Amino acid sequence: MRLLGVIVAGGRARRMGFDKIFATVGGKTILARTIAALAPQVDLLVINANGGEARFAATGLAVIADERPQLGTPLAGIHAGLRHARAQGFDAVLTAPADCPFLPGDLARRLVPGPAIAASGEETHVLTGLWPTGLLGDLEVALDKGLLRVKDWAARCQARAIHWPTSPFDPFLNLNTPEDLAEAQRIARL
Repeated sequence: MRLLGVIVAGGRARRMGFDKIFATVGGKTILARTIAALAPQVDLLVINANGGEARFAATGLAVIADERPQLGTPLAGIHAGLRHARAQGFDAVLTAPADCPFLPGDLARRLVPGPAIAASGEETHVLTGLWPTGLLGDLEVALDKGLLRVKDWAARCQARAIHWPTSPFDPFLNLNTPEDLAEAQRIARL
């Protein structure tokens, strides 16, 4: 199965007040940690972002923009990834948010064949998922009808939830607050 990895970096840095993916955790930026975790698991890795592509130049990764940026939802990033994947002959897209610095090394292997999403503890992490390119047409219909939440899309396509342990830490820790960043610093020292 040919996998396209898509790091969804479409946030506007409103909650933290700065571009958190360039914050350093354990000597590496959060984005560098996300890239390092995903790159070995996919055939090609790209970043999904809208505007400011130059800030990603040092990664060497292509940047793909939402084809429906007016939607203002991470689901538009999944859509952009699926369109890019289909055009390039990939079988599926592995998506993950840019601000998860501890993604597991077995993510793709466990989510295949998809559709599937990651889960840990009592939570699902719907942006961390595997989406076969055959779902593109249905996603376009859903977006046209106003579906905007990734959670609703995952339910619509009956994505399986695949669970990971949360000990010694949750591999899907998403950094949205200064407290989350402090927790990531603590984990990086383990």
